[in-house]
Amino acid sequence: MSRIEARFAALAKQGRAGLVTFVTAGDPDYATSLAILNGLPAAGADVVELGMPFTDPMADGPAIQASSLRALHAGQRMTKTLALVREFRESDQATPIVLMGYYNPIYVYGVDRFLADAKAAGVDGLILVDLPPEEDEELCLPALRAGLAFVRLATPTTDDKRLPTVLKNSSGFVYYVSITGITGAAAPDTSKVTAAVVRIKRHTKLPIAVGFGVRTAEHAAAIARGADAVVVGSALVEAVRQSLDAAGKATARTVKAVTELTAALSAGVRSARRVAAE
Repeated sequence: MSRIEARFAALAKQGRAGLVTFVTAGDPDYATSLAILNGLPAAGADVVELGMPFTDPMADGPAIQASSLRALHAGQRMTKTLALVREFRESDQATPIVLMGYYNPIYVYGVDRFLADAKAAGVDGLILVDLPPEEDEELCLPALRAGLAFVRLATPTTDDKRLPTVLKNSSGFVYYVSITGITGAAAPDTSKVTAAVVRIKRHTKLPIAVGFGVRTAEHAAAIARGADAVVVGSALVEAVRQSLDAAGKATARTVKAVTELTAALSAGVRSARRVAAE
């Protein structure tokens, strides 16, 4: 059983949804990013999505775009992103780590080299927002052969005709994008989200994690009632930004800003009473 499967099995046994936290690797610098990463599980993160910085993050809103640029300006590269995971694994062998981002940095690194290095570092899965199922031979299938989960995105516009194609080679969990548009753009409609999760579950036995637009503990609790996990990203990277000094450097507040928000979100998720998805 993979770390992702083990974590969702444990959550199901506990009868609660999980909290998936997104942070950008190397934001605002390598050392602070590692401290944030190390602090997330104790703060209540059940799964960590680690963003691979990219100069053109087209699906992301201003907050995550800015976090990518901060990381790149601080010298973050793919080798350092994998090094973050390796260092994290020195003290945590249980928390799943999923790398999220775009195909270009992986292509430049080299697919075979990347998959081997990611697996060796302790990465559990990938989320690539710009590779459709029609391109599965490019990365999805090689990733599965390498022992990495390939998490697919479903959206409000993914209808029942399209879903089987999207889900065909999906593994780990399904990431349901709760709004149309970019990350952090608006708060999701929880009634529509719950209905969408029910619909997707008719097509797959994989857990459904819901993200985009979740910012507060109240949002997280509402989504957690009908989903297997709640994903929060923009709010966390915005917490990083707001903690920085005038020069854009980390302060004594930066790590706490992220872990304290994570703890509040986790409390919201854990307070939710689940709605049976039938």
